[in-house]
Amino acid sequence: MLVRILFIGDIVGKSGRSAVGRELHRLVDSHNIDLVVANGENAAGGFGITPDTANELFRQGIHLLTSGNHIWDKKEVGNLLERDGRIIRPANYPPGTAGQGATIMETAGGIKVGVLNLEGRVYMKNLDCPFRAADALLPEMRAQTPIIMVDFHAEATSEKSALGWYLDGRVSAVFGTHTHVQTADERILPGGTAYLTDVGMTGSFDSVIGVDKEQAIKRFVTQQPAKFDIPKKNLHLNAVVLTVDATNGKATGVERINIPCQ
Repeated sequence: MLVRILFIGDIVGKSGRSAVGRELHRLVDSHNIDLVVANGENAAGGFGITPDTANELFRQGIHLLTSGNHIWDKKEVGNLLERDGRIIRPANYPPGTAGQGATIMETAGGIKVGVLNLEGRVYMKNLDCPFRAADALLPEMRAQTPIIMVDFHAEATSEKSALGWYLDGRVSAVFGTHTHVQTADERILPGGTAYLTDVGMTGSFDSVIGVDKEQAIKRFVTQQPAKFDIPKKNLHLNAVVLTVDATNGKATGVERINIPCQ
């Protein structure tokens, strides 16, 4: 039996949520999707997530939201992570951090799928080691299901590539998020793990990685802080479709998605 998972790249603000609303049901139908996962750490105004934005995305058909370093940008997120198991944060934050870094979901057909969220350390926060965090969590997850997808929220391509090779044969997929720029290196590694350095961004492409381009340029030129707005034009949905053999958890297909929404 094959299981198909749709993983949507970083959803940025209202523009990203609008793109999901326009395209998600069509994608689910056309690709026979069993489970929808998305990175939602930028869903509320481009930075963080709130109960209202999370619920909007769940109503649109997303089953699980992963995140990254911006998950903490809204003050109410601690309570949200504690009460809603459909939102996870990177597992390699220190002990005692609100929320959880991995979960097991179940498709409508009763197939269990594990999702593990990790955050990189190169050019980012000095967190616990994501490689060792995966080592610690995977045995328990694999005892429940052979199907495990990893969202690795990281800056450096080298760190993402290294984790892909490190986990090859132990997980079904390692997909990178955070840079908001979709890469073209999708492949299945020798051990059966699908890999893509970055899934990309869902939001306005008339922007600098999702925020107003003129404001971003001004910040680079002047080196002064600036408040960013989220543009509404030229929306795209970036995602990846993962196909997995449910009997052994090995990937049999990986397909990049880049859909203009207007």
